Amino acid sequence: MTSTEPVTTGGGDTEEAGVVARLSTLDRFLAVWILLAMALGLGLGRLVPGLGDVLAAVEIGGISLPIALGLLVMMYPVLAKVRYDRLDAVTGDRRLMVSSLVVNWVAGPAVMFALAWIFLADLPEYRTGLIIVGLARCIAMVIIWNDLACGDREAAAVLVALNSVFQVLAFGLLGWFYLDLLPGWLGLGEGQALDISMVKIAANVLVFLGIPLLAGFLTRRLGERRLGRERYESGFLPKIGPWALYGLLFTIVILFALQGRTITSQPLDVARIALPLLVYFALMWFGTFALGKAVGLPYDRTATLAFTAAGNNFELAIAVAIATFGVTSGQALSGVVGPLIEVPVLVALVYVSLAWRRKFTAG
Repeated sequence: MTSTEPVTTGGGDTEEAGVVARLSTLDRFLAVWILLAMALGLGLGRLVPGLGDVLAAVEIGGISLPIALGLLVMMYPVLAKVRYDRLDAVTGDRRLMVSSLVVNWVAGPAVMFALAWIFLADLPEYRTGLIIVGLARCIAMVIIWNDLACGDREAAAVLVALNSVFQVLAFGLLGWFYLDLLPGWLGLGEGQALDISMVKIAANVLVFLGIPLLAGFLTRRLGERRLGRERYESGFLPKIGPWALYGLLFTIVILFALQGRTITSQPLDVARIALPLLVYFALMWFGTFALGKAVGLPYDRTATLAFTAAGNNFELAIAVAIATFGVTSGQALSGVVGPLIEVPVLVALVYVSLAWRRKFTAG
C-alpha cells in the first residue's frame, strides 16, 4: 500500500489480520499521524508569531515552495511505482475516461455550486470561495489517497494528467460561468469575475504534477534499465516507499501552519464552510463509487475514479482566491478550510474503500 505493498490473499479474516500485522508502524497508524500533523500545523501557526508570513514569503510566482517540496516528496515514490507501459490499457477504457470527465468537469463544479448557494446564500464571500474550490479538480494529493486505497496507479496517473489538461483549458471559463453568468441567469444576484491567467494555472500544474510525474517516469525507465524490473520493484521501490507518507505529513504540517491563525480565530465561520464541504465529499465519493460499479469497472479503477472525483486542488483554489480577492478575504478562508476538511474525510474514505474491497469483488 505504501511502504508495504498490499498482499492479495484468498479471502478470510485470518489472512487480512496477517497482512495488517506486517504493516509498518507508519502505515498502521496513518490516521493518527495525519491528525497529529494537522494539530501540529495548526498549533505552530497559532503559537509562533509570524510563522505563516515567513512560510508564505518562500514562494515563486505565487507558488509556495515548502508545499511544492512536500508534494514532490509525497508523489514521487508513488509515481515511480507506476507501470508506464500499461497506460494504453487505461486510455482505452472508455467507461473510465468518460466517467472521469463527467464527474470531474460537469458534476463536481455543479454540485459545489448548488451546495454553496444552499448552505451559504447569506455569505457571498464564503460562497464564492467554495465554488472556486469545486472548480479546482485534484491533481496531486489524490495520488496518495488512491495508493492507500489500493486503487489503480496507472489509472490515477492518466486521470490526474487528464484533469491537468482540462484545468488549464477550462478553469477560467468555468469560473466565469459559475461565478458570473449562471447566477445572473438564475436571478441569484450580481456575479463576480476571476482574475487568473492560463499561464498561472499551467505553472501550478507543472509544479504540482509535471515535475513529480517526470521524475517518477524517468526513475522507472532508468531504474528498470539498470536493475531489471524484478530488482527495481523488489529492491528499490520498498526503500523509497515510506517517503510518500513522510512527504504527506510534511505537507499537512506546512499547509496548516500557513493558515493556523486564520482557521483557529474564526471557528464559527469555519463550521459554516465545513458543512457543505462534508456533504460535497460524501456525495462525490459515494456517488462516483456507485457509478463505477454500475458501469462495470473493477474495484481498483472504481476507487481511483471516486478519489479523483472527490479530491480538489487546494493549492490552486487558495492561490486563485488570494490573487483575486486578497489574503484576508472570505474567499481565501473558504479555500483554506477546504484541506482542513478534505484531509481527514478522505483518510476516512480510504478505510471505507478498503472495507468495501472484498465485498465489491465478491458482489
